[in-house]
Amino acid sequence: MLSAGTSKGCCVQRSCNGAKLAPQLKPVISRFAAPLRGPSPAHAGEASGSPIVSGPIAVNPSMSPALDPVAAASAPDPKSSKAVDRSKGLWTRCDKCGTILYIKHLKEHHHICFGCNYHLKMSSQERINHLVDAGTWRPLDETLSPVDPLDFTDLKLYTDRIKEAQEKTGLQDAVRTGTGLLHGIPVALGVMDFSYMGGSMGSVVGEKLTRLIEYATQEGMPVIIVCTSGGARMQEGIFSLMQMAKISAALHVHQNCANLLYIAILTSPTTGGVTASFGMLGDVIIAEPQAIIGFAGRRVIEQTLQEQLPDDFQTAEYLLEHGLLDLVVPRSFLKGALYEIIDFYRAAPFKRRGSIPFGVQHGTFLTTEEKVRRRWAQWSRSGLPAGGSNGSSGQLAVASDAGAVSYRELVSSFRTLVEGGGSNGSSSAPLELQELLGDPEALPAALELAAQSKLEWMQRTQQLLAGGQAEEAAQGQGQQYVFRMQ
Repeated sequence: MLSAGTSKGCCVQRSCNGAKLAPQLKPVISRFAAPLRGPSPAHAGEASGSPIVSGPIAVNPSMSPALDPVAAASAPDPKSSKAVDRSKGLWTRCDKCGTILYIKHLKEHHHICFGCNYHLKMSSQERINHLVDAGTWRPLDETLSPVDPLDFTDLKLYTDRIKEAQEKTGLQDAVRTGTGLLHGIPVALGVMDFSYMGGSMGSVVGEKLTRLIEYATQEGMPVIIVCTSGGARMQEGIFSLMQMAKISAALHVHQNCANLLYIAILTSPTTGGVTASFGMLGDVIIAEPQAIIGFAGRRVIEQTLQEQLPDDFQTAEYLLEHGLLDLVVPRSFLKGALYEIIDFYRAAPFKRRGSIPFGVQHGTFLTTEEKVRRRWAQWSRSGLPAGGSNGSSGQLAVASDAGAVSYRELVSSFRTLVEGGGSNGSSSAPLELQELLGDPEALPAALELAAQSKLEWMQRTQQLLAGGQAEEAAQGQGQQYVFRMQ
């Protein structure tokens, strides 16, 4: 009887639950077929008074129904202003040995594989953080961006490719330039970025590197360029090829005239026009281990020569063995090696002092104009700068502050225009700087002149060719310059 009663009670209980669960099967099934309208299954169970709750259990009954896990993970966090970037992830794979690498640890190890010591690609910002002391990086010419001079179109418009690359990398073009301290030593640094259209060299890359080199030449700083590129940019045609000669000409003045140091760092890959120009012009050429460096591709050379090339052809170790490189330095020791090279160069006992045979000052930009206004206000408050009178325009006095030279050139060019001086910059009545500062219209006119013109100066060729006593007399009087404005 007891067993029968127990069995009957169990059957009654099952029948009750079955009857109450039956109406809920339809909404549970419909949840997977279509979005559920009305109360959730959990709330429906509570409303019917059943002790069994079907559907997802919410910690807070006032919460909205649970979303799809993939959609919830990809949705932006309302507390964060940045969207979640799922493309980077947490793990990556080595390109050589295939080892799975944790990205956080990989960045701390300078993107070097833990399994085979293969050097993976780094972004330009990561290289700057690695080489430059924290808080000392000062970018140059950040606003320069490319244009489409040839209206080039292949599978898509060149302008569309530029926009895509800029949105992908956050860069205006394939190089970052600026100045910073390397273990306390001021250097001018240019870093190419392969993620921007393969690091190809266009007109903006050539212009930014040329300006960087000319600025370093004027300031007497060593230049370091980290190269990673597929060569000249096809979409700009002859304009990209002209950058090879322009950068090489600036490096000639920097190295051979001013006797300043230039270090080229070749990373993987460095090919094409970059290798054929400034990549191989360094006083010291350094490469990373196993970096691919060459002009033409391996397959093109094999098809042209109809020969099988060695397995290590166009690698850094192969080029070092054949004398095209000076050093192969692992990435972890690169900053220390650069510091030792530059420090040894600075402390060299037998070092010839160089000179700049000519110079070009282009139109001013907003930052330069602000510097001019601050220097003008400083001069107005404190009177004449160190060195007394501005002197004749044919004589350029070198001040202790290297930046002051540009402002004196600005004043000299403005005086030459106002006073009607000759082509050599000489005038019968030199204008004193104090008188120029007292004129309220002088500063706006000088800034307008500097923004719309280009100032060039050269040393007097007569003194360069005279030699002997004339040269000694010229050294006693100071360097003489000839100014020309366009």
